[in-house]
Order: sequence, then structure tokens, then C-alpha cells
Amino acid sequence: MKIYFNGKLVNSGKALISVFDHGLLYGDGVFEGIRTYGCLIFRMKEHIDRLYKSADAIELKIPITKTKMIEAVVKTLKANSLKNSYIRLVVTRGVGDLGLDPRKCRKPTIFIITDTIKLYPKEFYDRGLDIITAHTRRNYPKALDPRIKSLNYLNNILAKIDAIKAGTEEAIMLTCDGYVAECTGDNIFMVKNRELITPPVEIGALKGITRDAAIGLAKLSNIPFYEKLLRMEDLYSAGEVFLTGTAAEIIPVIKIDKQRIGNGKPGEITLKLMKEFRELTKVDGVRY
Repeated sequence: MKIYFNGKLVNSGKALISVFDHGLLYGDGVFEGIRTYGCLIFRMKEHIDRLYKSADAIELKIPITKTKMIEAVVKTLKANSLKNSYIRLVVTRGVGDLGLDPRKCRKPTIFIITDTIKLYPKEFYDRGLDIITAHTRRNYPKALDPRIKSLNYLNNILAKIDAIKAGTEEAIMLTCDGYVAECTGDNIFMVKNRELITPPVEIGALKGITRDAAIGLAKLSNIPFYEKLLRMEDLYSAGEVFLTGTAAEIIPVIKIDKQRIGNGKPGEITLKLMKEFRELTKVDGVRY
């Protein structure tokens, strides 16, 4: 496997990062996860724009242009002869010292991994997920804004551990005030009275690329859509619940905290959006 590493393609065994890199020492950096379908990089522009916005938010200057970054992604995909794949694009603050001072990091580190990914088995898309509410609360947005897709994912990992201990695949994270934010790696939606509802990103959720795609598809089908503050009681009483994410795509939820959602099967609107999303992945993006 070839890895793009600071401007060069190298064998994976030689893509070595310094122990003094602040991405490793402090989670000081940003990343994107991107999917390809056939030879189309799904919503490439949106992913690259978000990467640079995340970098700006932590005052990290990416040393190459967006155009050059896209060229680097394409170059890596072609080097590995991949058509259906997952891209992990990472920019760290770079090599510094053991102190926190970002000024000691003279040059950011950029690397791109292209590989395959399968987050959930097909059966979960057919019958739906059983998830829980995590004990771990979402980071307070004014302390560490979850809309920044940073390398500091410990908050999500701790919530993922809650899910693992409960024997489930995912967990819902609540804000400090007890509102629904998102899951450990996915955004969350509910359907009630044929209206589509999701939490506002301002309370502590990532502005997901697949989230935006699902909202766009709903609007095209004239499905009423709202961003609202949600409590767990709202999800329990929903007719449908589903998750969205780059790796997960759109996946139904049939149980939360052992409470059945709707009739316990993937709902009509969820199935409709899943089908339309699969069609969208064939046309919306950059071909290579």
C-alpha cells in the first residue's frame, strides 16, 4: 500500500511519523474521512472545504492549496488502484518538542491513507441498529467545538467504550444540558408525523457531509425538515430514527436503550433516503 506522506508516495511501512509530532503528542491536528464509489470521490469539495475550515479554527495553516490537496488524494487512490474505498486525510501541527507551544512546530505533517472500510454488516442496514445512550457527555462547545474535526477524539472514544460495554454498535451522546447531540461517529435524525428532525450543530454536533446530503434529499422530496433541540424522550417516541456518516452512510435504528422505535423495523422515510443516497453516490463528487 502506498501512503501520501509530506508530498511523496511511500510504502506504508516507511510512512513514519516523529514521536515529537504534536498530532501524536496532543491530538493537535485535523482530519477528514472521505468515501469513493466506483471512481467518484463523494462530495470531495465539501470534505476539503471542511478540512481547511477545521484547520483555520485551530489556527493551523495547511501548506498546500485545496487544489493540490485534491490532486494528492487522486494520486494516492490511483497508486493503490482503488475504486471503492475510504480515504483518511490528516494534517497535524507537525514536529515540535514536548511543550505545548505550537510555535515550535515549524511545518505541518500531511498524510493520506486510502484503504477499504466496512463499518457495519449488511444485516444492520436491512434490520436496523440497537443503540444506547452513552454515560459520557459531549464536550462543551465553547471549550472544544465538536464542529472542528480534530485529531482529539477521546470524547468520542470514551462514549464508544460505553457502547461496547453495553454490547451495542453505537451510542448517543448528550450535551451537558441533557440534549441529544450526535452519536460517537454519526449524526442522528428522527422522523415523527412524517417530519424529519435533527439536532442543531451549534449544541455540539459535527456538520456532517452525509447529514447535509440526507437533508438535501429530504427537501427534494418535500419532506418537512427542522433542526430542533431534542431530549431522549423525543427519540423514544419517534416513528423512525436513523444515523448518517461517511463510513456508515444512512443506517436505521430500531431500538434505543432497549426501547423499540416505531414498529421495530426500518421506516418508510429512512428506506427512501437510503435508496436515494445510494443513487447520489454515483453522481455527486469528483471523478478520477
